[in-house]
Parts: sequence; C-alpha cells; structure tokens
Amino acid sequence: MAIHHARSVAPAAALAEALEAERGDSTLRVQADLREPAELARLCRAVGEHWGRIDALVNNASTFFPTPLDTACPADWEALFDVNAKAPFFLAQAAAPWLRRQGGSIVNITDVHGQRPMKGYPIYSAAKAALTLLTAALARELAPEIRVNAVAPGSILWSEPPPPAGAQAQILQRIALRRQGEPQDIAEAVAYLLAAPYVTGQVLAVDGGRTTQQ
Repeated sequence: MAIHHARSVAPAAALAEALEAERGDSTLRVQADLREPAELARLCRAVGEHWGRIDALVNNASTFFPTPLDTACPADWEALFDVNAKAPFFLAQAAAPWLRRQGGSIVNITDVHGQRPMKGYPIYSAAKAALTLLTAALARELAPEIRVNAVAPGSILWSEPPPPAGAQAQILQRIALRRQGEPQDIAEAVAYLLAAPYVTGQVLAVDGGRTTQQ
C-alpha cells in the first residue's frame, strides 16, 4: 500500500508502522504537494515503479474551510478546488496507464455537501460537486478497463474546533440513524467499491440516512 502525505509526516509514519506490524514490507510513504501537477505525476510514477503495478487509487485528500460570500477571495477558490477537484483529475490521468494493465479501480471521496451545499462553505461545496460530476465523467472516459466510483460521507468526525453541543444535537437530529458515523464506515464503503466488478460511475452516500431527511 502506498500512503501519500503532504505535511502530515507523523500520522503517515504511524499508519505505515501499524500496517507494517501486520505485514512487513507492505507500505510505501510518498510525500507530494497535490496542488502541483508535476508532483502528481511523480507520485504515481514512484508508486508504480516501486510495486511494478497500481491496482487502485483512492482520492481521499481534502482541503476544508469556510468561505463566506462577503469575504471569500480567489486564493480560497484555488486552494479548495486544487485539492478537492483538480488533484483527483490529474492523479487519475497519471495513474490510468498503470490501472489499465490491472483492470484497476478509482474511488473518490466526495461529500454529501457536494449535492446539498453547506451554508458558509460555498466554494468547498462547489469543489466537491465538481468531484461528484468528475466521478461520472471519468467512469465514461476510463471504461471499460478502469472503474470509477465515489463515497460521499455525511457526519463522521466533528470539525476542529467542534461545533457547540447544541449545534451537534441539531445535526444529529437531521440524521435518520440519529448518530455520527465512524471512519471504519467509510473504509468499508471504499473497500466495497474497489472490489465491486460491475459498479462504476456511482456515488455511495455513507451518511446514516441524512440525505433522506432534507
């Protein structure tokens, strides 16, 4: 498994260590700035040459911060779109030759707010909406050799700093299952889509039924 990180060196190292404890010589850590197109090609080349193959690409990196309409600026747009939409496209482009050889799969991590925008986060919501449509577009472009799907998480972890208790209760009331999900829920959804041989171009909402309540 290849683990990408930008500045999160320590968490990436901890994850690699845990995986290595399960199976030795099973991980590769690669640092890259996803805002730089040349870095994306280098990342895929490093992974492909190390393992001799790429079986799957999971576009999980994300940039997230509020952009109120009256204060948002072009730099905010670039920061949010570069990582949430631009990088997944060019990573798919760079990984495609390797994935074709293996009949591989791509899973993008979008957001339920890519379909229902979050107040105060219009640029983030638009970037995730772009990634949602991009999932369908890439599924057409890369078929039949490569499948492309997405997972759209709902409330899984509170943001930092977390919202006040009252706001948290209001959010949970809008979820059919009346609770937050867990990172494992997203991991299992990704694993399913990576392995599902007759599924492509789909977005799987893992949101506890939140989208049914709005």
